[in-house]
Amino acid sequence: MNLIVLAVFLYFCNVMKIAIIEDELLAVNYLKDLLDKQSIVPVTETVILRSKKQAIDFFKNDSADLIFMDIHLGDGMSLDIFEQVDLFTPVIFITAFDEYAMRVFKHFTIDYLLKPFEEEDLHKALQKFISIRGNFDPEPVLKSISTLYQAGNPEKMKHFMVTDGNKIRSVDEESTAYFFASGKYLFLATSDNRTYIYDDTIKDIIHKLNAQLFFKINRKFIINKKAIVEIIKHTSQKIELKLSPAPEINSDVFISKRQITEFLHWIAN
Repeated sequence: MNLIVLAVFLYFCNVMKIAIIEDELLAVNYLKDLLDKQSIVPVTETVILRSKKQAIDFFKNDSADLIFMDIHLGDGMSLDIFEQVDLFTPVIFITAFDEYAMRVFKHFTIDYLLKPFEEEDLHKALQKFISIRGNFDPEPVLKSISTLYQAGNPEKMKHFMVTDGNKIRSVDEESTAYFFASGKYLFLATSDNRTYIYDDTIKDIIHKLNAQLFFKINRKFIINKKAIVEIIKHTSQKIELKLSPAPEINSDVFISKRQITEFLHWIAN
């Protein structure tokens, strides 16, 4: 067997199936694009799993050589997957919970990517995976998962990935004035009066936000406390908010009747 044939043989012996467990479509496309462009590991198939349920159903009957897993999915913590299926595959976690990640993952033998991550960060994680792949032991991984559960709930999201033309940028929580739903889309409005489509729903995003900073005032708006300019009490059951910047649509923003008592308590603290 000559060297060229041997190289080709070894290449295809190491081809891999990768699973991405991530509920944000923008993040999925970004990661998949970087994986398609890199040459560190030969990828033959990439499986996209957008929820905890999809991942559990998939791994009950199938497997992957490497998993990229977001910690917080729309239908719950992805760590619950380990409670439902026997998963001994190396995992590279993806997280926007920076303080949580730095506190917990630095002790683990598995790697993590902190959103928003760059191409170089992915390459380093893949190179680490290659270095441990031959000696991978699932035991530390399972202990790591146990440690995560004992560590309690993760910090809330502090950064949000959005598209800005042909670029991807990160908007931090302090710069996020509010989220609002219109039609089939969720939008993120910033304090400097820019608006972006955000890949999530009002129902799901509220559980990922800092409750001291954000409040869901009705079915369409989640607002940052710092975006409130004025509170107008028309009656005890009708309270209007003036926001900055003013919303492009639905400029009259009212608090849902059922939310008024909780809102007044929230705003006072």
